[in-house]
Amino acid sequence: MAFGQVVIGPPGSGKTTYCNGMSQFLSLIGRKVAVINLDPANDALPYDCAVNIEDLIKLSDVMNEHSLGPNGGLVYCMDYLEKNIDWLQSKLEPLLKDHYLLFDFPGQVELFFLHSNAKNVIMKLIKKLNLRLTAVHLVDAHLCSDPGKYVSALLLTLSTMLHLELPHINVLSKIDLIESYGKLAFNLDFYTDVQDLSYLQHQLDQDPRAAKYRKLTKELCDVVQDFSLDKESVGNLVKLIDRTNGYIFAGMESSAVEFSKIAVRPVDWDYYRYPYCC
Repeated sequence: MAFGQVVIGPPGSGKTTYCNGMSQFLSLIGRKVAVINLDPANDALPYDCAVNIEDLIKLSDVMNEHSLGPNGGLVYCMDYLEKNIDWLQSKLEPLLKDHYLLFDFPGQVELFFLHSNAKNVIMKLIKKLNLRLTAVHLVDAHLCSDPGKYVSALLLTLSTMLHLELPHINVLSKIDLIESYGKLAFNLDFYTDVQDLSYLQHQLDQDPRAAKYRKLTKELCDVVQDFSLDKESVGNLVKLIDRTNGYIFAGMESSAVEFSKIAVRPVDWDYYRYPYCC
């Protein structure tokens, strides 16, 4: 059994930067980490990847050979990877014993809520290699500065969560730049906790383009609030991911009742106490 994260999000949301920073953080707390680049368009990697999809297929070659654009090319690449899943499996098998896995996926959002290729790849790996994975969905913090874009981002993350059927955590990325986007209508906690979205109605009503969609917006906000979407940050984020993919239970001998008690506790354990992947 091995544990890891499936890192997804729109283009430019910071997935590769996240994988680079998260791998450094996990290394500092004593975990052996392997980053797997599954983005065939990512040719400027800041980290050393243990597995690189470009050794199997390159987006530029696909676009030239099949006269496809970047979006069609990425769909083709994911389809090709699914059909050659044995290649990826053989690359991952040597890492399973003692590595924590970070999967850096492409940024084309259609791959994760519309097409099935990426999901099929993930599910086949889970089944064949006995993986415990959590989806980490990055959302650019600048979307908080626009109520309409923020609601759209919530709908995207919700659709992706339902499509992938994995433990799912949403993370506001580039939070250090949020002040440069202008003053937020509410405190940051409002956006990270997805608090009462009815308060956004007044903000949206100020925009004449959005006012006529008031009823639709309210219904969409109600849909989002019917689901619980979590976001945390670095240390607490790691702890939350560890709980969702079961990392903290690895190597423990206890009853189902005790596991349940641990699962519902606050996210306050010491991650140094769980060196399963060291």
